[in-house]
Amino acid sequence: MNTDIQKSVEQFLYRKADLCDRRQWVEYLELFDPKSEFHIPQWESEHVYTSDPKRGMSLIYYATRAGLEDRVFRLGTGKSAASSPMPRTLHQISNVVVRSLDAEHVEAQAKWVTHVYRFGQSSYFYGDSTYSLRLADSSWVIMKKHVVLQNDTIDSVLDFYHV
Repeated sequence: MNTDIQKSVEQFLYRKADLCDRRQWVEYLELFDPKSEFHIPQWESEHVYTSDPKRGMSLIYYATRAGLEDRVFRLGTGKSAASSPMPRTLHQISNVVVRSLDAEHVEAQAKWVTHVYRFGQSSYFYGDSTYSLRLADSSWVIMKKHVVLQNDTIDSVLDFYHV
């Protein structure tokens, strides 16, 4: 793997995390291709999660970026009671592994932890994410984000900004 590609993918993922933490939703959404898929499968058993969002249960599934756009719209208009007030988040990304598929496409895997503070309580989510990325205008765009949430006992709310 070319170290320049590795570094650019890492920087892209760090930027995505930072935009989410700072709630810069317009810029955050621009990181996703309009046809991008976003999937957090549900665990079927202790070590098996659903693999097909159309056949099994998912914690979150958006077939295209429109699902994320709808969530961002609701956050912006206050029409998301579950997200009001918005929590403070801090995303940490690590163990990024990049596999080149061709000159303009890569698959990246990363470990992550998101620290959450809301209503005077601290909590966290952690897991693994796999991204299908496409090079567009000298930057990456997300074609697919697949998240395996390792601690799936959710005390109250799980939304896209937690992962």
